[in-house]
Amino acid sequence: MSQSVGIKDVARAAGVSVGTVSNVINRPDTVATETRARVQSAIDRLGYVRSESARQLRAGRSRIMGLLVLDMGNPFFVDVARGAERAARDAGLGVMVCNSAQSAGEEAEYLSLFAEQRVRGVLLTPTDASGRNIETFRRHNIPFVLVDRVGDSTTECSVSVDDVAGGALAVRHLVDAGHRTIAYVSGPPGLNQVRDRRTGALNALAEAGLGPESLRELPTERLDVAAGRDAGARLLGLADRPTAVFCANDLLALGVLQAMYAAGVRVPEDLAIVGYDDIEFAAAAAVPLTSVRQPAVTMGALAAELLLEETEAENRPARHEHRRVVLQPELVVRRSSLSAR
Repeated sequence: MSQSVGIKDVARAAGVSVGTVSNVINRPDTVATETRARVQSAIDRLGYVRSESARQLRAGRSRIMGLLVLDMGNPFFVDVARGAERAARDAGLGVMVCNSAQSAGEEAEYLSLFAEQRVRGVLLTPTDASGRNIETFRRHNIPFVLVDRVGDSTTECSVSVDDVAGGALAVRHLVDAGHRTIAYVSGPPGLNQVRDRRTGALNALAEAGLGPESLRELPTERLDVAAGRDAGARLLGLADRPTAVFCANDLLALGVLQAMYAAGVRVPEDLAIVGYDDIEFAAAAAVPLTSVRQPAVTMGALAAELLLEETEAENRPARHEHRRVVLQPELVVRRSSLSAR
């Protein structure tokens, strides 16, 4: 492999000093036209590419924004990343996307990586319920914005959806359809989103005069299709099986739908199903899935814009105020929940 071309090689080929080459790259207006053309010709001939990482270390500002999400296998987070990438690109920045896989250990490792790389800032959907990873990362003084999570303090911005309202939308819809016992396939109980959606579900039941015993919770260790299939198998084994199920996300709902299909249980005639997120696959399922829509792309874009605003104001802290942006969810009704009782 040939050795990479450095700035000294360009200077030697053009017959100028290293400082002149640096000026051509960074401040071309300060260099005479003839000299600038000679240096640019040497750059093109040698194939020189400047070290962006070195430039960033000198400037103390990276052109990379970190994004750490729970599960890049979930199309919801792919849409969040799309929104963030779009906003970052408009500002001339790139996005380093990492996947914690719902693991507190992997989350800690990636946050350390972001600190080592001196990223401009981080968009973060935390998985560590204790908050220790965030507190450790905070010591590096790298700005961050919480995504799909409401901040617990006033020291960071956050962009989220009102998951209490979303859970209420889902269960109110099922109650209005005549269901009186509802299963909640909830995902890991340590996640705020899971707890908030459960709170909304219980609120909707209370509005209808139904007690918390009307909600049968089926927790899962993960928020994926396989966990949904496992929850569906457990649901089938209940002696007094609920007539409807609300799932904490669409991947769980699709897994439940697969389990019902394999067991010959009709959806929605025997069991109504409602998911959450309204990913693209929800509408394309064998039985199109009713779901609570989150504006994922908007969420990612807004989070990136808040981070950019904070980093631009880092030398003028009085001009930046940390904000909590809470977006509203929307119920999208499809065939999976339309049976009348």
